[in-house]
Amino acid sequence: MIAIITAGIAPGLAILSYFYLKDQYEMEPLYMVVRTFIFGALLVFPIMFIEYVLETENVFPSSFLQAFFASSLLEEFFKWFIFYFTIYSHFHFDEHYDGIVYGVSISLGFATLENILYLIANGVEFAFGRAIFPVPSHALFGVIMGYYLGKSKFSNDRLKKRWLFYSLVIPFLLHGTYNYILLSNEDWKFWVTPFMVFLWWFGLHKAKKARMVYKQNIETISG
Repeated sequence: MIAIITAGIAPGLAILSYFYLKDQYEMEPLYMVVRTFIFGALLVFPIMFIEYVLETENVFPSSFLQAFFASSLLEEFFKWFIFYFTIYSHFHFDEHYDGIVYGVSISLGFATLENILYLIANGVEFAFGRAIFPVPSHALFGVIMGYYLGKSKFSNDRLKKRWLFYSLVIPFLLHGTYNYILLSNEDWKFWVTPFMVFLWWFGLHKAKKARMVYKQNIETISG
């Protein structure tokens, strides 16, 4: 059991540490990051229950509907909801990159507990595959959500709603695409690998842009 829990926690903590330590100018309080991580983890139980009901009642009969609406929309909406109502207006969310830290934290809280439960049910031999596909994908959806929530918070009123819309819709579409690849292809590894490469590129590109915004603001103030 200790091996399963360790294997379940390790990838999430490693990825969270990476994005947290990339906040080069003003790191977020650790208690805030831990709190959002726990909030994300607590989402697992209601979401699992809703997904179980949807599957049992065959509400979404096709792979496409299952991928995008029984899983992706449900998970990304609840993560977005937690972020918006617990972090978005918080005084510690005071620069663009903070959105990425908190988005990753919520997403990895969810992914980590989900990962532990999966390994308990199916065995620690699945730990490596889970560490390179599902856990990082959740983290990167969180990066993208947090990036656009940061854009929304620090943009003028005319653009706030646009970025807020993107912060939910783009992770939803990416997550749905990821799920659909898994559900609709027997040789899913052939297709999901390039998708994950794209996802890493896209997420890291957004993270770099968010850090550059803060750097430019500091240079403007000091210069």
